[in-house]
Amino acid sequence: MSTPPFSLVGIDHVVFIVDDMPKALAFYHDVLGCVAGYSYPAMGMEQVWAGAALIVLWDVTHPGAQAAVPPVAGGRNVDHVCIATSPFAPDAMRAHLAAHNVPIDREAQHGGARGVGHSFYIFDPFGNKLEIKGPAEYPDGRDA
Repeated sequence: MSTPPFSLVGIDHVVFIVDDMPKALAFYHDVLGCVAGYSYPAMGMEQVWAGAALIVLWDVTHPGAQAAVPPVAGGRNVDHVCIATSPFAPDAMRAHLAAHNVPIDREAQHGGARGVGHSFYIFDPFGNKLEIKGPAEYPDGRDA
């Protein structure tokens, strides 16, 4: 049996299909605090940094984005992406999202790569579901 010739580090990037780049960039910059990354204007693609990972925004209305157009209009190929964050006060997160008119789909204590922590589920302007997850409150899923 062979083992992989590499070790896993974490999520590198995720690609979201969008149809309004200015609206997408406003959401990811203003609501999530992402920082501008690489730009590929010939392809209609912009990247934003979410900590050490990239979120790639690919505008299917751009002539250079033909490869990104899904075979089924409105089809989804990603359920959600979890963005790990620093600690936050839930009330402050609720107020921040409300200030940007971003509804909270669900709020819960959920597990993830760093353990069980507070999560907010929201949607970006294009229907992509995001889980905004704080650090582990207890690492193994059991209340101390």
